[in-house]
Amino acid sequence: MTEDDLDRNRRHFLTVATVATGVVGAGLVAIPFVSSLKPSARAQALGAPVEVPLGSMQPGEMVRVLWRGRLVFVLRRTEAMLAKLPEGTDNLRDPDSTEFAENQPDYAANDTRSVKPEYLVVEGSCTHLGCAPLEDFEVRPAEGWGGGFFCPCHGSKFDLAGRVYKGVPAPSNLRVPPHRFVRDDLILIGQDTGAA
Repeated sequence: MTEDDLDRNRRHFLTVATVATGVVGAGLVAIPFVSSLKPSARAQALGAPVEVPLGSMQPGEMVRVLWRGRLVFVLRRTEAMLAKLPEGTDNLRDPDSTEFAENQPDYAANDTRSVKPEYLVVEGSCTHLGCAPLEDFEVRPAEGWGGGFFCPCHGSKFDLAGRVYKGVPAPSNLRVPPHRFVRDDLILIGQDTGAA
């Protein structure tokens, strides 16, 4: 082997080693860049579904949870509350929830606006200006009130299925977020694939 052959072999080796080092270096530099394109843990948590355990909820009890920065009410309705739903529909603006069908998934397009009649899952945001309605489950027949939600800011009222009353500022029923029952005692809000 001549001196020229040795020089060519060294140059070839150095060229291959340099290219290989450059490729590895470019890959290492790209990792943080690609990682920065992923949503942060906080952003993932804000958009993530929220589990709501139902095992300890008593009939007539309501819990509030946050999903994507929105307040969500989960109400376990009593038999008496469910019996009240068909009454007073003449006072409701959209008793069949047909005007704003996008405010609820298809599986909640029923008289109770729920997957399981016992549990109501609605966003706790008035459809007028986004205020948080208060629960008022006390029935007062003299006032024509069968129980439900009342927005103290501008007077909007919603029944125990989140349906809006006539003559109030809110234009539509409370929104039903996507949700599903993982088990009889656990709801997943924010995901409705396989809703039961």
